[in-house]
Amino acid sequence: MVNLLGSPHEPARTSRADAARDRELLLAAAEAEFAERGLDASVADIARRAGVGEGTVFRHFATKDDLIAAIVRTHVGAPDEVGQRLLTAEDPAAAPLEFRAVAGGQREQRDVSFLLNADDASPEVVALRERLYRTVCLLVDHARAAGAVRADVAVQADVTGNDAVLLMCTPNHVVSFVKDPPPDLWRRYLAIIFGGLRRPEGAHPLTPAAPAL
Repeated sequence: MVNLLGSPHEPARTSRADAARDRELLLAAAEAEFAERGLDASVADIARRAGVGEGTVFRHFATKDDLIAAIVRTHVGAPDEVGQRLLTAEDPAAAPLEFRAVAGGQREQRDVSFLLNADDASPEVVALRERLYRTVCLLVDHARAAGAVRADVAVQADVTGNDAVLLMCTPNHVVSFVKDPPPDLWRRYLAIIFGGLRRPEGAHPLTPAAPAL
């Protein structure tokens, strides 16, 4: 017999699908609002951009900090997972560059690093930030142990993980000063940075071409 009433589980599945869709809309809208307005972006603006009511925002995220943490978790998770994998890579010299290329590609889409580094970041965001920075430092330690990172023995000025952390946003930040830059221009400045970190014989050609100013 054909069930004309439909499955008893269908409303629950629909509800879950709607909730998942609303969550994705909210995260995308929040990223865009924070990128445009900074941390002053309001929940009302985020809800309006997502096309939902404020109540829907708070059903998914109890506080604005929880919403920020969810965004940071998304942006930290992928590069940190790549970094963890690269810690066991056969070529520790290439691992930091590969990691940074992944992070740079993510920022090419949308740079929300200011959420990660906010002075009043929530404990969860601080923990995510520290985990990512620890991964970066370990990658640099491995590259230095392999003899791939330059060091000035006279003054004990080895390149450190902290140097790499501070340089993480530089390639994407630099291209913001160029009008209508090609989307992959940050890769040129990533190559310049890593050329400076490598021993002279390990430097690579720079691509893409320098922009016209």
